[in-house]
Amino acid sequence: MSVICKPSDFAGYLFNGPSTDFSKGPLCVCPNGRFLCQSYGTPFFYLADTAWELLHRLTLPEIDRYFENRRQKGFNVIHTVLLSEFDGLRKPNAYEQLPLLEENPEKPNPDYFDFVEKAALLAAGKGLYMGLLPTWGDKVDLWRWGIGPVVFNERNAGVYGAYLGRRLGHLENIVWILGGDRYPCPNEAIWRAMADGIRGGESKPHLMSFHPIGERSSSSWLHNEPWLSFNMLQSGHAAKSWDNYSMLACDYALSPPKPCMDGEPRYESGWVGFEEANGRFTAWDVRQAAYWAVFAGAFGHTYGCQEIWQFHSPDRPLIRNPAAYWTDAADFEGAWDMLLLRRLMESRPFLTRIPDQNAIMAGHASNDSHAQATRGSDGSYLMIYLPTGRTIIPNLSVLSGNAARAWWFNPRSGDSEETGVIEGKGYHEFSPPGGEQPERDWVLVLDDAAKGYPAPGTAMSISMRIS
Repeated sequence: MSVICKPSDFAGYLFNGPSTDFSKGPLCVCPNGRFLCQSYGTPFFYLADTAWELLHRLTLPEIDRYFENRRQKGFNVIHTVLLSEFDGLRKPNAYEQLPLLEENPEKPNPDYFDFVEKAALLAAGKGLYMGLLPTWGDKVDLWRWGIGPVVFNERNAGVYGAYLGRRLGHLENIVWILGGDRYPCPNEAIWRAMADGIRGGESKPHLMSFHPIGERSSSSWLHNEPWLSFNMLQSGHAAKSWDNYSMLACDYALSPPKPCMDGEPRYESGWVGFEEANGRFTAWDVRQAAYWAVFAGAFGHTYGCQEIWQFHSPDRPLIRNPAAYWTDAADFEGAWDMLLLRRLMESRPFLTRIPDQNAIMAGHASNDSHAQATRGSDGSYLMIYLPTGRTIIPNLSVLSGNAARAWWFNPRSGDSEETGVIEGKGYHEFSPPGGEQPERDWVLVLDDAAKGYPAPGTAMSISMRIS
């Protein structure tokens, strides 16, 4: 069962101001094709929350309350849908507005899109980007589930996309995400027309990606599409043992390189494999998926919670059994843990970060205990995520200096414990506090001692971050 935590439990890590400083420039892909940054060179760790029904179910005051909760936790992107999955063309939003008139993509409802802009401006005021899906996939292809109706074809998808570009493309805090839990095939022409329409309508280009079906990546079909800024995979909810690090490794190895991320991993509190008898995904499942993905080369990560994406409340039913109302679920432990992940990654230079399993000499393990390593390509630091706190033997020769400073970072609390400075070459055995325990995860952080980095999870200066 997920635990509800209080802000006081994470007082030293909260974001006190906007989650993103928009004065650093718009988002762009870094020259190495691996990460996102703002145009003035500031690294951007993409930390998204899943809020599919946001625009369909919440009022503006409720949206503002939710955004404030996410700002405090360091989320900087909110994923949501303009044409919602839950009968979004026929059931109006909280203001009795439908997004399309006569269910026609060529007749968008001006009042609804005024509401969307107001929500996006609320997000901008808190430093949040909106990862906007123009439509859920069932409006293009019913496939195995969804109620549609299917309303898009190649022609009207372009018209609708052009409207979105004109109507919302002036906003600085937009990331376009096409798809919506679907294969792009056999409808690539429709999705391409929608992307081209958005590009042609907006006054300045925004980043764009595609949200695919479970256990698949956009790269399988769209990697070379010129409009696809970064690849997104959905590792999904099928099982606790499903790994996303191998999926990330495949995307990371593609040429030419494009940034990649897990856009839909296990939802906290969701049923494992969609079956109640399997129990619910816990905060540990959420952390494991997040650290596996990021350390395997992802430029950021997406959190999801079963009660949040549907915004469950007494008058809004869930499609699966809830554990709480969304107002309580907003403070589930796993969401707070994403704050600590962002703090950790921003405490070391990460625009040159690479995955490196060769940095682990012994203790790799498999299944739930799989250890995943990432390091600075210049040898300035090495991090290894240990889901169950196993003893690990890293290859210290990947570090650049003659001395290594070692830390244990607790991904459950944000605390760091320095264990001392050792010779920075050869091999050394490390055992985390408390030894190996199920669902008791740790991150081993090894720094080139000469760099003088602060404790893991501690904010760096701007000059250090962009070096």
